[in-house]
Amino acid sequence: MIYLGLFLLSLSLTYSIKWYVLHKAILDIPNERSSHTIATPRGGGLAIILTFYGGVFLFKEYLSTQLFMALFTALPIVVISLLDDVFTLSSKVRLMVQAFCAILALYFLGGINHIDLMWFELTGWWLNIVAFLFMIWLTNLYNFLDGIDGYAGSQTVMVGIGLTLFFANPLGLVLVVASLGFLVFNWHKASIFMGDVGSATLGFIMAILIFSDTSSPHIYFWLVMLSWFGFDATLTLIRRYRNGENITQAHRKHAYQRLVQSGWSHAQVSLGLILVNALFLLLLDFIPRWDIVFVINLVILYGMMYHIDKEKSFASC
Repeated sequence: MIYLGLFLLSLSLTYSIKWYVLHKAILDIPNERSSHTIATPRGGGLAIILTFYGGVFLFKEYLSTQLFMALFTALPIVVISLLDDVFTLSSKVRLMVQAFCAILALYFLGGINHIDLMWFELTGWWLNIVAFLFMIWLTNLYNFLDGIDGYAGSQTVMVGIGLTLFFANPLGLVLVVASLGFLVFNWHKASIFMGDVGSATLGFIMAILIFSDTSSPHIYFWLVMLSWFGFDATLTLIRRYRNGENITQAHRKHAYQRLVQSGWSHAQVSLGLILVNALFLLLLDFIPRWDIVFVINLVILYGMMYHIDKEKSFASC
């Protein structure tokens, strides 16, 4: 009943936000780099975030004090991202806020001095620098990959399912129902977009969850379940840099964008993402060595990118 209530909360909040931003004309206006053709309300991801924090309070007794406090360090990102959705802020301002939140989150988590990768262990104070940079990258990576209907929301649902199945983490189902309530309005053709308030905050929240437990099963779960988002965003950035492009400029070269350009619908791409993540979940379930799953996962990712490059080459965008 709690999860049903949270789903209905997300559903009603998304509807209310949609009505409000339409009334205030807070719209995402399409341009030559957009994957949409009509002006659409944005900021609907706030419903996911508000519902998620409602779940955090409801399941507080299942969370460590460190994790509970760390999760709330995302609130400045919620505020700055919401302002960015409304007014469009400088990327430097957003990065400064994200950096502050990352430092604060690592403080509440007690710092990162040990990561178990099964083959070997990493130790040392320098891991905090790695964690700091990764948290900022994942925050923005999730934002980069929120470009078509249902895409980022579907990814969040699949991650939440994995957290529930493998770790019995109550926040897993909270992420699932919070995202599903939003996806009712965000599935193709979307009547509201997630906006930075949803995508950036979700990326940061996931980074906190990652570094709340750096044991080998947990780390490899995240490396696998976020692998397509990370692979697409990172490889695209590297390719654009090697081509001498301005990597801070908006573009349409991510793999999911090229699939849409090649003729796939938003729904087909998002369903493809769901199926790929379902395959990853099956591999994690049937193969006990998750480090091996990660290696298999990399082969799958390269195969997927090879196929997408055939559909729509990177150079032609």
